[in-house]
Amino acid sequence: MKFEATPLQGVYLLTPKVFGDERGFFLESWSARTFANEGFDLEFVQDNHSRSARGILRGLHYQTEHTQGKLVRVTQGAVFDAVVDMRRDSPTLGQWYGTTLSAENHQMLWVPAGFAHGFYVLTDVADFQYKCTDVYHPQSEVSLAWDDPQVGIEWPLPAGDIPQLSGKDAHGLAFAEAPLLD
Repeated sequence: MKFEATPLQGVYLLTPKVFGDERGFFLESWSARTFANEGFDLEFVQDNHSRSARGILRGLHYQTEHTQGKLVRVTQGAVFDAVVDMRRDSPTLGQWYGTTLSAENHQMLWVPAGFAHGFYVLTDVADFQYKCTDVYHPQSEVSLAWDDPQVGIEWPLPAGDIPQLSGKDAHGLAFAEAPLLD
């Protein structure tokens, strides 16, 4: 597996080795030993799987308690995946990184605790899977505004389109009002 550092400290784009032939393909999506060899000592406690239709934007979410590291990937379709640094003492506080994850490119993103995370669906349907280092804790969940101008994520929206949002995400907090993480 190839681990590629992104401009945000601790966030990595991962490209697994894919072995394929006319029958299909095989890849290793998670190995404690492989990650440990790269300096990651991770324990995952929860796996999640969501399916979303084209034009849906989920996020940007994070938790102020039970902060979660997430290993994310797409197993059907494609999404634009984005993270925002919410770590109070980070030199990249408030900065974002985004990339396209798809069933075709097999890439994954490691998002450590301390980042808001979200994705926008680019295909008719997308299956999004993620491994989490802590449990879902709805009492401390925060939704950061997906379109906050201070953060300025460049979502790949068709001209004039507004993504389909949940009620929670439609009322996300501005970055200036969002709680920061230690």
